[in-house]
Amino acid sequence: MRVDVIDHTRDPDRTVAVAARLCYSPAEIADLGEIMDEEETARMIRMLRERGHMSPLEHASFTVGIEGLSRSASHQLVRSRIASYSQQSQRYISQRGFRHVTPPSIKRDPKLEEDFRQHMAESRQLYERLREAGVPREDARFVLPQATASSIVMSKNARAWLEWFEIRMCTRAQWEIRTLAQRILDELHPLAPHLFANSGPPCEGKGLCHEGDHSCGRIDQVIMDRLPYRTARTGPQDCEEG
Repeated sequence: MRVDVIDHTRDPDRTVAVAARLCYSPAEIADLGEIMDEEETARMIRMLRERGHMSPLEHASFTVGIEGLSRSASHQLVRSRIASYSQQSQRYISQRGFRHVTPPSIKRDPKLEEDFRQHMAESRQLYERLREAGVPREDARFVLPQATASSIVMSKNARAWLEWFEIRMCTRAQWEIRTLAQRILDELHPLAPHLFANSGPPCEGKGLCHEGDHSCGRIDQVIMDRLPYRTARTGPQDCEEG
């Protein structure tokens, strides 16, 4: 899998901070950028996220190109809103010799991995036979597996990216899209370190878990790590007051 940033708002941290500062300042728009240094920019963005005033974050946008993502994962990806997508078409582009994605759970078993590879090879051969028989690409693609690798371009504003990171970096997210989310964050964070500070699953960024009974349990450790005083022993026997 490969992730590349194709385009982004110029100076995204500053763009968001200036937009937010306008809400609280009588100054002219042209003057706002002049009076905001790096420290003020960081403070403003931190305040926005802490107070949940997220609309100014929509002024910054980021476009990424993704290669080597399975069709299975791309179907999950396009469920996210608000976003814009452009995906490589299996209707117009030949899939002869298509690349595929192998799940780690299959790679762990050499025999299963060999069976998986054989299945991919048989799918390629059937696809080629259909095309040679005159079946159009839009119909031959029906035999392509979910593991077929694809390419997609994806655009979101900063607010939408943050919300997506919360969902897709959770340990309960599917492994491939979780890997994708981490790689995208790795690319975006250097471009906007204040906007994407403490991004990721809500248990790490906010000390919250929305999974209820389905929680992985990591939130308990996160809470313990944040306590000012921790002890491995609890109960009356710990009291030293007699």
